[in-house]
Amino acid sequence: MSPTQDYLALSTPLLKTILANEEQKLLACVHCGLCLEACPTYTLTGDENDSPRGRIYLMRAVAEEKLSADSYSFRTHIDRCLGCRACEPVCPAGVEYGQLLEASRATIYPSEVQKGFSYRLLRFVLRHVWLQPGRLRFSFALARILRNTGLAKLLLKSRVVGLFSKRVEFGLGLLVSSAPQMANDAVKELSAAAELDQTQSALLFTGCVTEGLFARVNEATKRVLRINGVEAEVAPNQVCCGALHAHAGDLEGARLLARQNISAFGGDAPVITNAGGCGAMLVSYAHLLAGDATFAEPARRFSARVRDFSQQLETKPIVKGARLDGGVTYDASCHLLNGQHAAEAPLKILRAIPDLNFKPLEGAERCCGSAGVYNLLEPEMSQGVLQEKLAHIRETGATVLATGNPGCQMQIGAGSQLAGMELRVCHPVELLDLSYRRAGFYAKHS
Repeated sequence: MSPTQDYLALSTPLLKTILANEEQKLLACVHCGLCLEACPTYTLTGDENDSPRGRIYLMRAVAEEKLSADSYSFRTHIDRCLGCRACEPVCPAGVEYGQLLEASRATIYPSEVQKGFSYRLLRFVLRHVWLQPGRLRFSFALARILRNTGLAKLLLKSRVVGLFSKRVEFGLGLLVSSAPQMANDAVKELSAAAELDQTQSALLFTGCVTEGLFARVNEATKRVLRINGVEAEVAPNQVCCGALHAHAGDLEGARLLARQNISAFGGDAPVITNAGGCGAMLVSYAHLLAGDATFAEPARRFSARVRDFSQQLETKPIVKGARLDGGVTYDASCHLLNGQHAAEAPLKILRAIPDLNFKPLEGAERCCGSAGVYNLLEPEMSQGVLQEKLAHIRETGATVLATGNPGCQMQIGAGSQLAGMELRVCHPVELLDLSYRRAGFYAKHS
């Protein structure tokens, strides 16, 4: 039996013990309510069950067998959670809510209750596409063809699709918004204008979505790191980080991918990420594999090596580039902020661009509503959260928004397109890369 078949054969009774095993984390909640206003879904609905505190009540009821994991209330309010973890920084008791949420979804995951076509499709894709690198690459290749030929944009502009399905229309918007938003002239090497310090070795985690739709971000990351004295190589045989599986409750699928990545990233060089969601998942491998006799210690060492590219660069002064025109604002990726605790580091990247017209964004720390594929699974809740974000972006007057996660890039990009906003959405490393390009740090292709 293959590893994939083996994890699919896990029994429901085994998975139902997951929440019961988290008793101490559940009891850590003192029900103070400080998490309420930090929670986007609670502020949107005003329903206590859509707050972290309310969801923990439901979790305890299931763990104590006072409520069935198949119950409508448990499934509904757990599914509605964005998993942004904004409740964690404000919790005085230090409740590890993200881990409790994944345990809850793992409890729900094997349920035979039909949750609708979107959830069934997600389960199929996670099992039969995301665990197969060849199939995953092929799927992204088809998506790029749809995007690069302009067909997706044509369908989106026609608004015909929206008459039949707003969800499909927004999905097309997500794909269209993954196209390059900034100048992306081909370069082949550093020019004489770039002064290199002593080079440190690192390994770049490319990510499935980033490499599939945002390969330019990985290339820009390697260039920016090299100018700042870090030579980032791509580790072969790496796979998806497992975040989608973990967030969906498929913890065994996530563990399968985690073991492959730990084996692929040998040695002790830093593991660099440029996607907040991937980084938060990679640093959680120590927890994910804590019960694995073979991988527990390697997972702990691996997680300690993971850092966002901005965290890697903030250890010393960042090389300055050239000035860029236009107003720029920044929206924090929830998992970069709350999972990797990188609040200041991305802003230091932007400060390396001289005289940048930076416009602070109110609520930059609040979720945009993307949350992996939450925007397609729970579209109404996602749109409610997104509209608040777009309103604050309009208030800045910025024409460029930088954010450190591909899901956030696509979510805000799609939302702004459909709202008719003049906004370019990009990764912070793309802005610094463009600044270096303007400074003459790169030699162009002949």
